[in-house]
Amino acid sequence: MRKRRHLTAEFKARVALEAIKGEKTAAEIARENDIAPAQISEWKKQLEDRPGEVFQSKGERSKELLSLERKEARLEQKIDQLVVEKDFLLKKCKQLGIDATGATLAEKP
Repeated sequence: MRKRRHLTAEFKARVALEAIKGEKTAAEIARENDIAPAQISEWKKQLEDRPGEVFQSKGERSKELLSLERKEARLEQKIDQLVVEKDFLLKKCKQLGIDATGATLAEKP
């Protein structure tokens, strides 16, 4: 059984670019580099789907990820706050005998 290889990002990018150029088939590229043609197709698809990420530094990606995580946390906190407020208002409406279904006074018979 063959030992698992760890291929570098540069190698994967070079192989994917070679596949995108279309000068050789995936089978030819796979044979030359001793990898599966399906793997080449996957790398090619990844490169085509996310070209902007290729030139980002790890620091930029980390900052972007951190920013997204912070935004997500703020939104979750806001959702929690709104749920608490909604529950409070529904409880008060029930205590006061007010219809909390959204019907206005003009719509009631």
